[in-house]
Amino acid sequence: MKVRGTLLLLILSSTALAQTGQVSILIDPGHGGKDPGHLPLGNSGLQEKVLTLEIANKVGGYLSNNLANVNVAYTRTDDSYPTLDERVEMANSGKFNYMLSIHINGNPNSEVHGTETIIHDYQSSDSHNWARLIENQFKKRAGRKSRGVKTSDDLGHTLQVLKFTKIPTVVVECGFITNVIEAGYLSSINGQEIIASAIFRATREFLQMKHPETNFIPTPIEDLVVEEIAESTTIATEDSPPVYKIQIMASIDPIETDIGLFKKLNYPVERVLVESTSLYKYKYYVGAFESKKDAKPVQKEIQENGFADAFITYVQ
Repeated sequence: MKVRGTLLLLILSSTALAQTGQVSILIDPGHGGKDPGHLPLGNSGLQEKVLTLEIANKVGGYLSNNLANVNVAYTRTDDSYPTLDERVEMANSGKFNYMLSIHINGNPNSEVHGTETIIHDYQSSDSHNWARLIENQFKKRAGRKSRGVKTSDDLGHTLQVLKFTKIPTVVVECGFITNVIEAGYLSSINGQEIIASAIFRATREFLQMKHPETNFIPTPIEDLVVEEIAESTTIATEDSPPVYKIQIMASIDPIETDIGLFKKLNYPVERVLVESTSLYKYKYYVGAFESKKDAKPVQKEIQENGFADAFITYVQ
């Protein structure tokens, strides 16, 4: 089978992904190009092919920026159409450990809504465990209606990327584009970020269980910066006292600070646009404290309210 040049480039760029101690994930944004996938009702949202690429990029960004020893590649990075054969061929190239396929659901009944994660069958315990973690995060973290884990038997037909891939693979249906409310949510930056965050958290938990010998914790650069500044006698002055804040998250696109996810913290959330080479241009902070000791109790409270990765950082 001939693989188009852009796909071949993606495969070749992943030659180092199977190194010892490294985990590689192939992310597959469903549809693309001539295949739009499911379509929204009227002007209620974006086409499935657009949404899958947006969410896939955000999931990949979360994985790349928040986990060490995880490498990410994509079946497509633009509005192109890799065939199902080409997607399967990439998954079976021997360069990837797992495949995550992102889709948006559709149904003739516009009242149907909720998430589903599909596996081929229950014989693949890895796929099943990963799928269960994703649906659990959708329900608990993202506050979505979870329709649970589905198999090919539940669908009444097989999916090529599930049946023929030789690595654990899941197809994540992030919601129903044919439900006006859900289509609007999935088309919003807030909705995409929250869905992507839930998939990331589930995937992180799955990888930690599957690869206990691998260190997925990235070097805590922020903590190093805090310690260096705290020991400095020249940075803090009377005009610019040191301020410690709690960073609760970062995002690619701006998220409104009055969404329900933030309101439950009971603290004002500050959004800051930062100059960075990172994919993430927006950071979200809570509080302003004179010392890390003062910030610790609030950090713990925020972590217990759904932001387990919240950390204390120095902001001048």
